Amino acid sequence: MSAAISCCYSQEHAHGRLDSVQHVREVVVVSKPSGRDVIPAQRLNGEQLERLGSYSVADAMRYFSGIQIKDYGGVGGIKTINVRSMGSSHLGVYYDGVELGNAQNGQVDLGQFSLDNVEEIALYNGQKSAIFQPASDFGNAGSVYIRTKAPSFAAGKPYNLKTKVKYGSSGEVWSFSSLYEQRLSSAVSSSVSVGALTATGKYKFRYRRSNTDGTTAYDTTAVRQNGDMWAIRAEANLYGVINGGNWMFKAYTYNSERGIPGAIVNNVWRRGERQWDHNTFFQGSLRKEFSERFSSRLTAKYAYYDTHYVNNDTTTMLIDNYYKQQEAYVSLANVYEILKGWSASVSYDFKWNKLNSDLRNFVFPRRYSHYVSVATAYDGKVVKVQGSLLGTFVKDNATNQAGRSAVSMVTPAAFVSVYPFSSPAFALRAFAKKSFRMPTFNELYYTEVGNASLKPETAIQYNLGFVLSTDSGPSWLGSLSLQADGYYNTVHDKVVAYPKGQQFRWTMLNLGRVHIAGVDVQAQADIRPARHLGLSARLQYTFQQARDVTSPSLSYYEDQIPYIPRHSGSAIIALSYKGFDFNYSFIYVGERYSQQENIPVNHVQPWYTSDLGLTYRVRIGKVEARFAVEVNNLFSQDYDVILNYPMPKRNYAASVEITI
Repeated sequence: MSAAISCCYSQEHAHGRLDSVQHVREVVVVSKPSGRDVIPAQRLNGEQLERLGSYSVADAMRYFSGIQIKDYGGVGGIKTINVRSMGSSHLGVYYDGVELGNAQNGQVDLGQFSLDNVEEIALYNGQKSAIFQPASDFGNAGSVYIRTKAPSFAAGKPYNLKTKVKYGSSGEVWSFSSLYEQRLSSAVSSSVSVGALTATGKYKFRYRRSNTDGTTAYDTTAVRQNGDMWAIRAEANLYGVINGGNWMFKAYTYNSERGIPGAIVNNVWRRGERQWDHNTFFQGSLRKEFSERFSSRLTAKYAYYDTHYVNNDTTTMLIDNYYKQQEAYVSLANVYEILKGWSASVSYDFKWNKLNSDLRNFVFPRRYSHYVSVATAYDGKVVKVQGSLLGTFVKDNATNQAGRSAVSMVTPAAFVSVYPFSSPAFALRAFAKKSFRMPTFNELYYTEVGNASLKPETAIQYNLGFVLSTDSGPSWLGSLSLQADGYYNTVHDKVVAYPKGQQFRWTMLNLGRVHIAGVDVQAQADIRPARHLGLSARLQYTFQQARDVTSPSLSYYEDQIPYIPRHSGSAIIALSYKGFDFNYSFIYVGERYSQQENIPVNHVQPWYTSDLGLTYRVRIGKVEARFAVEVNNLFSQDYDVILNYPMPKRNYAASVEITI
């Protein structure tokens, strides 16, 4: 099978497979398919992301099933995610094919990544359905792949320019972004993306708390304070095509300062915490096809993360600390097609992490990680199968400590899709996987908080589901799909961190064992009832029962673990007519508990939000303009995603985007 790469460069299909021949523009490169799409991903593409009007990747991911978001409020609030209650450290987040690492706390703040330059977000449960990938990609319980826009040029046009300005009333947010793409030669192109954001962070909220006897303890309206921030982002890319392959190089930097409003406890508004972040990384990849059967990919990355945290609140301990984190990573992946439809791969990754800090009695940890994977995939007419084995070998060194003994584990995974009617319209799918992750540097070594006796987490996942889809039928029906999955996960020695009201003050615990049972259901339809009229709908529902089953002697035995709702869901309805696009989105998160014991005092009320958006596009000559207005939290609901971190009430936004 052959495939085409447009102009100078085109990233691989997000499935890991190139499906058809496309003769586009100037350069056509022939390559072999190198992946098997066994478990389809949940996706949001560029057009859908634009309609949502979200500021960050985390905001958009709320519309995926099985996702839990921790949002600490406002545009500057830290936002982390986990999938199917496995914990954020079991989720791999990849930016243009390379993992975003954080050995310090295992959490990637997706609020730092703007959507203005993102082409697609894809979520895989288990792992990406492709065997031609780095070894460490096989090690996560779930994976999020963020793919930025790759240059694509119209005939005779060597450049593209897009500029966007947006204002949001919640926190008086102003954001600016610009993307410039330039064709340098017939085989090389480049892009530069920059963005800036500033906000006061002030928004009204209602603070209401009840006593255990049902009487009102606090009920007041206030303005969120110390949530101001500014951030600057810059990204430069080079894309190239070589004979039988392609290459890419990226430089990324993010610099910000933000106030941390903190938790509101006992009617106290904290105003003393601030944080500065300066994150920079360089990454590159080279893919080469040496023959019709054998291909290799070399990937490398260096990252430097600098964090400065200050707490001047005189009612608590004064803090002024720096954290400097470094990461180096290199990977070599190889795939060989043994027979038609049957491939095998071998990959090796090495990762080095180091954390420095000016904390008193800090131990300056360093981590050396090796990953080796072997995988195979078979793609038949009736069945698709993928299996892998990953060996993980980790060694920590720390000053003034003997260091943890080397940890090693082999984790298998098996995926299968069956098409009983020899048609892609209906498929049954299943997978089983074991995953493993080391505790983070903060969990192990953080002064006065880290717990050096923490055990590594291991998790086992089982999934059984089906997908029903069609893209053929009446002319007015564009596409229709329905998919459902039931799953059962067990997590041993699960580590949970609870916020104590300050950014870097946590309680670290091994819960012991957690059993997670759930169901994810997604439905999507695209309808064109008239020539210029389009209607699309996307619905998802998740049921999860995540129980702590460590010991029957504990008071919270078989209770739902903190912040995991049993019921959640979302809906997106989009209507387009000529140059107009109307979008309605709805999110519901059911009741949950803020602590381990499921008792009334720990109960957190369910919440829901409705957002509206209207967009108009117009082209004048070679210039295209896009105007958008939004109403978020339409019914002005008072809610907390994390207890005592109130979210904005009804707010508005407007943006203008110009493309040349």
